[in-house]
Amino acid sequence: MSVLLSDVVSGSAVGLRGRLWQLTAAELRAAAVEASAEILRLEAVRVAVVDELSLRPDDQVIASRGVGAWLAANTMLQVRDGKKIAALGAALRPFPAVAARFDGGDCSFDHAVLIVAFCESPPKGMPEEALPRCIDLLLAAASGVEATTTKVRNVIATLERLFESDEIPPAEDVDLNELRIASTLNGRVVVRGDFDALTGEMLLSALSNLTMPTPAPDGTPDARSTAKRTADGFTELIRRYLDCAKTGTDGGQRPHVNVHINARDLAEHRDCAATPSTADGEESASDLDVGHMPWLGPLSVSQTRLLGCDCFLSTVLLDSHGAPLDAQPGKRLVTAEQRVALIARDRGCAFPGCTCVPAWTDAHHIRHWANGGPTVMNNLVLLCRSHHRLMHRKSGFVGKWEIRIGVDNKPWFIPPPSIDPQQHPRPANTTFKT
Repeated sequence: MSVLLSDVVSGSAVGLRGRLWQLTAAELRAAAVEASAEILRLEAVRVAVVDELSLRPDDQVIASRGVGAWLAANTMLQVRDGKKIAALGAALRPFPAVAARFDGGDCSFDHAVLIVAFCESPPKGMPEEALPRCIDLLLAAASGVEATTTKVRNVIATLERLFESDEIPPAEDVDLNELRIASTLNGRVVVRGDFDALTGEMLLSALSNLTMPTPAPDGTPDARSTAKRTADGFTELIRRYLDCAKTGTDGGQRPHVNVHINARDLAEHRDCAATPSTADGEESASDLDVGHMPWLGPLSVSQTRLLGCDCFLSTVLLDSHGAPLDAQPGKRLVTAEQRVALIARDRGCAFPGCTCVPAWTDAHHIRHWANGGPTVMNNLVLLCRSHHRLMHRKSGFVGKWEIRIGVDNKPWFIPPPSIDPQQHPRPANTTFKT
C-alpha cells in the first residue's frame, strides 16, 4: 500500500512507519512541518473548547471539581496539564490580541502562557497605556518558526528592566540568594543554590570555558552529559581558585596557530606550499599544504583556517633549511575592543535561528585573512563553533552558506540552493537577543 503526503497528517500513525520509506526527504520535511502546524491548531481548539466548557459546566464537570480535572480524567493528560489548559483559556479572555495569534497557530501554548502571565502581572513601573505596545513586542518574539522561549523570556526581562519601579526586581535582589551544601548518607555532597542574575552571570562566565564539550584525542565526540560537564567544570573552577585563584578568562584563550613559511615561499607569495622541494623532485611531508599542531600533528587547511579566524597569531620566518631567521611579536587578529563591539552588534552567534551566547562564539572572517580579508568590523561576524565549521566546510551540503554585510552594517546569511533555491538573504539572529 502506497502512502501519500496528504495522508500522513490526516491519517492514523498505525502502520505508518513501515510505509514512510516511499516519501522523499523533501516530503518527509513537509509532513513534519504540516504535522507540527496541525498540533498547534488542535491545541488552540482544545483550549477554546475547554474554556467555553468552564463557562457552562455541566454535571460531569462539576462532579470532577473543575474542567481541568475533568479533562485529565477523560484523556491521558495529567491533572496539572489539564488545569494549565483551562487556566490559559481563562487568561486569554482579557487579551484578544494574544488569543487571536494563538488561535491562528502563530504562537505556541508555552509562549502564550508566558505572554499572558506578563500581561496579568506587568512591571509596577509600567503605565497602563504601554501594555498594547508591550504585547506587540512579545507577540513578535513569539511568532514564526524562528520563535524560541529564550527570545520571549529575553523580551520579558528587557521590559521588566525598562519599566523599573522602586522595588528591586527578584532577578536583582541579592537578599534572596541561597546556597545549601549538605552531605548525604553515602558520603556525597548535594549543592542547591538560588542566585540573583548578576551572580548567575558571573558563575556562568567562570564556568563557560570549563564546561564545553572536549573531544577525545582520537576525535571522538565528548560523551559526557551536560550535567556531567558542568560538574567537572565546577570542580576545576574550585581547584583553580585554591591554586592561587587561577580562574582564567571568559570564553578562554583562543587557539594558538603557528604559521611556518620559508624565505623562498614568502618572496614568491605562493598560495600553496605543496610543491616538490626535495632533490629528487618528490614531495616531502613538511611541504604538504596542511597545518601542524604541536600535540596532535597534521591539521587540515580548512580546520586551520577555522582556528585562525580568531586567534593569537605568531609568525616565524624560516630559511630554506628550516632555520629561524626572524620572529614577529605575537598579536591577536581580533582585538579585545573588536570583540566587545561584535558582541554589541551580534549578541551571540549571528547565524539565523542560533541562540549560542557570546562566550561560546568565534570571530569569523567573512573573507579569510589568509586571502587578504582585513580584520575589521565589516569583515567579522560572531559564530558558534558548529556554525563556524559550516562556514569553512560544506560536507553534506550541495552548496555553501554565504555571509554579506548589508546596508544596515549587519551580517546577512545567504543559504545554499539545496535549502532555498531562490537564495533569499536571511538577517542575523539578533533581533530579540538581549
